Amino acid sequence: MAVRIYVRASTKDQDAERALDDLITFSKSYDNQYRSYVENHTGTKLERPELTRLLEESEQGDILLVESVDRLSRLSQDDFSTLKQRIKDKGLRLVVADLPTTHAQQNGMTGEIMKVINDMLIDLLATMAKLDNDKRRERIKQGLERSGYKPTGKKADTAKHERIKALLATGAMTKEEISKAVDCGIATVYRIAKES
Repeated sequence: MAVRIYVRASTKDQDAERALDDLITFSKSYDNQYRSYVENHTGTKLERPELTRLLEESEQGDILLVESVDRLSRLSQDDFSTLKQRIKDKGLRLVVADLPTTHAQQNGMTGEIMKVINDMLIDLLATMAKLDNDKRRERIKQGLERSGYKPTGKKADTAKHERIKALLATGAMTKEEISKAVDCGIATVYRIAKES
């Protein structure tokens, strides 16, 4: 058995490792073997590199330790259901540091009751984290609208577009090859081909 510590922050400006030392200390009450997975990635996306790696490397009976439910998920209900199923399929036990009912593993009837309670609490906290994130985004949007701020969007890389047009004109490369050669998304190549 090993403890898999997952810590996440939404942006590179935030310190994803902020809670790591406390979680390492906390993990020693379960096992001296731990592995940490740290990433700066939004919690609203199911596919996250370090979380995926954690799930791939985990073994039956390992503990998935997180600081709080919102560090694991700000996902939609469908995506959170998918994540919970992946955790269950791997045989991981989810321990949430700020949710004491998840700390002790109990057996028998008491263990079954605690599992149901923990599942409900975790679902509730995940839903609240998603709603909190949605409200925050809405408030930011409203504030920007009230301030008169108009996002300009990303400026087109005209040099890159000209190179794509030139490569398309030769007919010597596929769109996928052009995408790799110019270091852009395939959709950009298709869009420029359509515009030309």
